[in-house]
Amino acid sequence: MSVRDGATPGTRAAGDPPASVSRPVALVEGAFRALARVRRAPALHPRGLTCAGELEVPDDGAGPWGVPWLDSPRRLPATVRLSRAGGLPRRLPDGLGLAVRVTDADGPGRTLDLLMTSSGRGRVSRHLPLPRADALRGPYSSLLPYRVAGRSSLLAAFPRRTRQAPVPGGPEGIAAALAVGPLVYDLCAQGRAGSWRRFAVLTVRDVLPVDPGDTVDFDPYRHSVRAFAPGPALAATRRAAYRGSRRGRGARGEVP
Repeated sequence: MSVRDGATPGTRAAGDPPASVSRPVALVEGAFRALARVRRAPALHPRGLTCAGELEVPDDGAGPWGVPWLDSPRRLPATVRLSRAGGLPRRLPDGLGLAVRVTDADGPGRTLDLLMTSSGRGRVSRHLPLPRADALRGPYSSLLPYRVAGRSSLLAAFPRRTRQAPVPGGPEGIAAALAVGPLVYDLCAQGRAGSWRRFAVLTVRDVLPVDPGDTVDFDPYRHSVRAFAPGPALAATRRAAYRGSRRGRGARGEVP
């Protein structure tokens, strides 16, 4: 048995998970790595449509957020991936994913990734993934809370119904909808009283020439910004899942 540099036998190195959780975390990473290797794609959301979009940070008149990237109204280019979680046949409902990357959101090199999944609207169901056939039928949720200016806050994206509705949730259906016009989502954070406050408007415009099986390396833990990051709930497990999925499909390093 080897001893890690800087650690003594019988002790944990700084930053290691507790022994009681290290095995479950390792099992999660191994499972996601194996599934990604078999699929040659992300373990979840293996196929999706990568698009160019724009994120508008508005001034809603409700006062500052206490979050640097939200306290200056502006427009930012975004890369968006819309996908199906299980990769089920397109005629079946599936968990639908909305992944957003905003490069330099909080200044040079401070990239923000947001990952949300189709969910319910209720107090409990907004924390649970909900299979759906229509990409515009209901909200998308971060499922677990973020820390926004030091407060615990769930994030959600509410699609605006458009003339394209209903929009099948697979790459083909979304591409057909975008050929007619953009898709628009109100991105919101949940307040203390359970109400929603909009922090940005996401407009998805054009399909990018990326194979549906390929993906930008989205990861909200590697790409978060000041005062706006995933909370601690299940953090080690979720990091292990992202890490295993990257390693299983051979992804290396950062993706711009």
